[in-house]
Amino acid sequence: MTMMLSLQGINKEFGEVTILNNVNFNIALGDRIGLVGLNGAGKSTLANIIYGALKPEQGSILWYKKDIEIGYLKQNSFYSQRTWSGKEINIKNEEYIGNLLEISSYLGIEKIDPMEEERLSSLSGGEKMKLALANIWSRNPDFLILDEPTNHIDYQGMNWLIEELKKYKGTILIISHDRYFLDSVVNKIIEINKGTTSIYHGNYSFYREEKKRRYESELHQYEIQECNKIKIQQEITRLKSWSDKGHRESTKKEAAGLGKKEYFRKKAKKMDKQIKSKIKRLEKIDLEGVKKPEKDKKIDFKFSEAALRKIRIIEAADIKKSFDSRILFRKTSFYIMSGERVGVFGPNGCGKSTLLNTIIGKESLDEGELFISKSISIGYLSQEAQEINREQSVIELFDIESREDESRIRTMLANMGFDEKMIKQPISTLSLGELTRVRMAKLIAKHQDLLVLDEPLNHLDIYSREKLEDALREYDGSIILVSHDRYMIENICDCLLVFEDNKIKKILSEPKDYLDKLFIKDKRNNSEKNKNENNIREQKMLIENEIAYVLGELTKVTQDTPAYNQLDNKFKELINKKRNLDK
Repeated sequence: MTMMLSLQGINKEFGEVTILNNVNFNIALGDRIGLVGLNGAGKSTLANIIYGALKPEQGSILWYKKDIEIGYLKQNSFYSQRTWSGKEINIKNEEYIGNLLEISSYLGIEKIDPMEEERLSSLSGGEKMKLALANIWSRNPDFLILDEPTNHIDYQGMNWLIEELKKYKGTILIISHDRYFLDSVVNKIIEINKGTTSIYHGNYSFYREEKKRRYESELHQYEIQECNKIKIQQEITRLKSWSDKGHRESTKKEAAGLGKKEYFRKKAKKMDKQIKSKIKRLEKIDLEGVKKPEKDKKIDFKFSEAALRKIRIIEAADIKKSFDSRILFRKTSFYIMSGERVGVFGPNGCGKSTLLNTIIGKESLDEGELFISKSISIGYLSQEAQEINREQSVIELFDIESREDESRIRTMLANMGFDEKMIKQPISTLSLGELTRVRMAKLIAKHQDLLVLDEPLNHLDIYSREKLEDALREYDGSIILVSHDRYMIENICDCLLVFEDNKIKKILSEPKDYLDKLFIKDKRNNSEKNKNENNIREQKMLIENEIAYVLGELTKVTQDTPAYNQLDNKFKELINKKRNLDK
C-alpha cells in the first residue's frame, strides 16, 4: 500500500474550544474514506486543513507524493461566472468546457455555459450542487475531497455520482450524512469524536456494527475492572480491620509480655504495607485503567399519537400546476389514506416542494381539485427556516400556556440535546443541525395528525437522522415525505408519489423495489448513452480525417474543373454530416 499523506499530531482550536486534539492517521493512494461525526465535530475543519485552507495550531501533514491535484467540493460553495468552489477557472479552456458540459448533461443540467451569468444565477440549489460536481469532475483530480456532495441532488445525480466514484481510480475523502451513499462508495470510515479520530475498515453499515461491538467490548472490560476494584476495596477494608486490631493489641497494657506486643506490632505493620500496596493499585487503575465508554449522545424525537380512523385524508382529481410556460404536473389523480407514509420522489425542479405547498394551502392549482380532510391537523417542515425569528431564544419559539406545558417542552428539548443554557440562547447562535432539531421540536409539540416534511434531514448528523427515523416509525399518523436520503425513504415510507412525464403517479409497491429497479434502469441508460456518444466521437473523427484529406486534395487541383467541383461537393457533404452529429 503506497501512502499519499500522513497527519501527525494535528491540533486545531477556535478561541477556547479545541476542535481537533492530536489527530493521527494515514491516507493511502486509492483509499475511499468516509469522514463522519456529530454536527460540529470538526469534519469540515479537518478537510480544510488537509486541503491547505486552514493551518493547525500543532502538528503537520506529510505528503509522500508531490504535485497532487485536489478537487475540493465545499459544503456551502459560492457559484458565479468565474468562481467555482472558491477557485478561479479558465473559461477559455475548450477541453475543460467540453468536459463540463458533457458531465452536466449526465446530471440532467442542459444548456449550461460558464459564460452565462444570468443562467447560473437562476439555478436551484440542487442544480448548483450538480454543476459544482461537474466542474470538479472535469478537472480529473488525483484526490477528491467532497463535503456533503449529495446535499440537494436528486436520485439521478446520486446514482451518477455513485457509479462515477466506483470507476474513479484516485483517492477519495467524503464527508456525508447519507448512509446509503457511504455504504455504496467508501471502504473505510474515520470517525471524529471529541476531537480524536477512530478508524473502521469497512463501509458505513460495518462501522455502525463494529462501533457497537467495540462499545460492548469496552463496557465488558470496564465492568470486569470495576468488579476487581470492589474486591480490592473489600480486601483493603478487611486488612484495615486486621491492622487496627493489631495496633490495639500491641498497645494494650495487660498484654502478656513484650513478645506478644511485638507480634501484634509486626502483624499490623505487615497489614499496613499491604493496604498501601492495594491503595496504589487502585490509584493506578483509576489513572491508567479502562475508562467507561461513552454512549452516543441522547436525542429523543417523540411524536404524539394521531387518533385517526382509516379514511381518505387527501384526494387529488385531475390537478395541474405550471409556472409560466413550464408544466410541473397535469392530469394527475391520487389519494392518501390516514396512516399512510408516502415518499415524494422525482428529480430536482420537478415540483415536489410545489406539491407540498398546495397540500398545506400555500400554492393554488391551475386546474383540478385537491380535497384535504377538515378533520386533520397538518404539521409542515419546509427546507428553509424562513418562518423562524432568529432573535428569539429557543424556549421563546414555543407557545407556552401553562407551567405543565413549559415543563413538557423543556423535557422534550432536553431529550433532543438542549440543556438549560442552550434553550436560552438566541436562535441565531445555533448551528444548522441544532436549528433543524428545534424546528422539529416545535412541530412535535403541536400534536399533528399529518406530518408534511420537506427534506427534514438537512444538516442533521447521522446519529440524529437515525433517531428521527426511529420516532417517525413509531408515529401512527400520516406522513408525506420529500427526501433525497434513500435509507430514510426505505425505512419510513410504504408507498411513493412519483413525478414522471409531467404527471404524479402513486406507486404502491415497496419503495426499495421501485428504487432498485430505477437504479438498474439508470445504469443501463447511462451505459447506452456512453456507447452512443463513443460511437458519435468515432464517426466525427473519421469525418474530420476525411475533411482534412479533401482539403489537401483541393489544393492540388484548379478551380472550376470537374475534379475541383467533385471535391468541393464532397467537402460540403462532410461538413453537413459533422453538423448533424453535433446536434
